[in-house]
Amino acid sequence: MKRRSFVAKSTLASLAAIVGVDIVYGAFIPSGYTPIACQDTNPFTLFNKDEAMVVLNDRPWNMEAQAHLLNDRVTPNKFMFIRNNGLIPENIDERLWTLTINGESVLKSKTYRLQELKDKFKHYTYQLTLECGGNGRSEFNPPAKGNQWTIGAVSCAKWTGVRLKDILTDVGIKDDAVYIGYHAADQHLSKNPNKEPISRGVPISKAMQDETLLAFKMNGEPIPVAHGFPLRLVCGGWPASTSGKWLTSISVRNIVHDGEKMGGSSYRVPCETVAPGEVVSDDQMCIIESMPVKSLITYPKSGALIEEGKTLKINGHAWAGELEVAKMEYSIDFGRSWKTAKINTPANRLAWQDFEAHVSFPKKGYYEFWGRATDENGATQPMVLPGWNPKGYLNNACHRIAVKVI
Repeated sequence: MKRRSFVAKSTLASLAAIVGVDIVYGAFIPSGYTPIACQDTNPFTLFNKDEAMVVLNDRPWNMEAQAHLLNDRVTPNKFMFIRNNGLIPENIDERLWTLTINGESVLKSKTYRLQELKDKFKHYTYQLTLECGGNGRSEFNPPAKGNQWTIGAVSCAKWTGVRLKDILTDVGIKDDAVYIGYHAADQHLSKNPNKEPISRGVPISKAMQDETLLAFKMNGEPIPVAHGFPLRLVCGGWPASTSGKWLTSISVRNIVHDGEKMGGSSYRVPCETVAPGEVVSDDQMCIIESMPVKSLITYPKSGALIEEGKTLKINGHAWAGELEVAKMEYSIDFGRSWKTAKINTPANRLAWQDFEAHVSFPKKGYYEFWGRATDENGATQPMVLPGWNPKGYLNNACHRIAVKVI
């Protein structure tokens, strides 16, 4: 029988120094095992995030920003939300990474090495808005199941990669192609290798858009592991769940993709309005596609103090899925009247738009600043929570901050 390999004495001494006390039975620690107290489970250092980020879950990791952290025009990594469904892959070697294109509607399956993708196809960079479909879920009543996101599960970073449509054209797809589905290297929470934590997709029309990328850089650097290193699908303007991380293959389907979290109540809402708490059958649920018009006040932080007679500059971002935001308004009298804020054009299609307003208040007291965006088709954010749905998706109610004039 082979003897069990135990940790070396020198290593044991180092571990004890980290813990700060003697490790009782430390001589029996198997070689290669790191005691829990020595494992880096601090998400802020683990993922290079700002400590003002809010952790919602650690298995899998899910964390969001606070509104005031998202003031940058281009979202830096330290303020980007993390939404995972499974366990982050370990021991990634990008030199060995491959992507396979297969499915019923490809002429012939093909596998590319990552470096081959980078060398063979033209690179593009777009600033793209990604928002979790459940952003704002915490406001729904009756409460909806899932991570209780408030307002910070949204970002707009710069993504660099190759166009998915260029790869699909290179492989060759059949006329009956209607959908693509992604597959990735993340592990199911059960660690069952036969289960995928998530495998979603988009219609072929979305896959063929110029801005739909197979990305390998975020803000000019290799994508951080938590955000999909070394290869990620990015579908701006749609629920971020369609932007699969740690991409290993894409299936071109002649049906709507039927992967994990494409059915039931996952990323689907009732096709027709329902009463709060009503049970909705699967055949009455519709897949979420373009995200609704929405805005976020990022400066100042809620609770701001301003001296009487001073003007307060307020700014933030607005976005509308596949569309542009045509108008941004604000109210300081609880929605009784509205004034127009300045809104900029997007950096490119599917990027959020910056807005600003210079606000005067009539006298001392408590105020609320409400923001309201309207898209180019005339759809406007509701002042209060929109229609209820079982999983608390698509909350695009007006964002508000408190202001005191002293």
